Amino acid sequence: MGAGELACPALRVLLDRPLDEVVAVVTQPDRPSGRRRHLKACPVKAFVQEKGVPVIDTPNAGAPEVLERLAALEPDMIVVADFGQFLKKPVLDLPAKACINIHPSLLPKYRGAAPIQWAIANGDTETGVSVLYVTQKMDAGDIIVQEKVPIHDDATAPTLEPLLAELGATLLVRAVEDIRTDSVKAVPQDEAQVVLAPKLTKEDGRIDWSMAAESIQNRVRGFVPWPGMFCEAPAGSGHILKIVAVRIEDADGQPGDLIECGHNGPLVACGEKALRLVKVQPEGKTAMSGEAYLCGHRMGEGDRLA
Repeated sequence: MGAGELACPALRVLLDRPLDEVVAVVTQPDRPSGRRRHLKACPVKAFVQEKGVPVIDTPNAGAPEVLERLAALEPDMIVVADFGQFLKKPVLDLPAKACINIHPSLLPKYRGAAPIQWAIANGDTETGVSVLYVTQKMDAGDIIVQEKVPIHDDATAPTLEPLLAELGATLLVRAVEDIRTDSVKAVPQDEAQVVLAPKLTKEDGRIDWSMAAESIQNRVRGFVPWPGMFCEAPAGSGHILKIVAVRIEDADGQPGDLIECGHNGPLVACGEKALRLVKVQPEGKTAMSGEAYLCGHRMGEGDRLA
């Protein structure tokens, strides 16, 4: 059961393993995409369409008609990865051995829909992948296997996700073998250490210039491509400016004030230090350097971004 890019390597390794037979793939229905809103298959469905595996696309894996189809398959195991649906007890009770999930964080830290994004946005220096038993409480089951990876200073959500996806596929093989041989040494999660990673909203991308420059920079890296980090430039203009890349500099001023508008692009004061806007994207236009942006937009020192 999966939908997003994170699930594809795990599905690939299962399809390639002679010991395992993937009897079905449950995924999300096609969704409207692009400006013309044409229906588009999710990454998992696109990946598996020519593999000869039955595909069940449904907005509700617990619907009676879906449960009937799944029960007829008599699954030994259900593997969940980047699925986007909360599974209730009737689904969890289907497999003979286990229902397990691949989660891209070091649980119990970052339970929820956006663990990769929040780990980067919060300035963490490491993350990882956990393979765990699925329970009726979100991301709360006992951990079967877990491994750490570093978060480098230049990492973004799109560059970190494929690394975690491949690690998840590797750990999945270990977990499946441990379950097959009844050698799992599951570790309960410490509820006192739980950190949530809620689904991102558009407002999460609105810049609060009173935050430290490093914190805003981390969010720029973590919230790409959506919702991105954006502000109103200048304040009161209604002009939305998306911030694509920044550089921290030692400068002081009132948060949101333009300290400098030189050849290197705008320099904006933050709650601590300042950010050079290296690359920006004006609303309705393509991304450009901060310097190029200043050439076509009248802003000067003392103007404020909001």
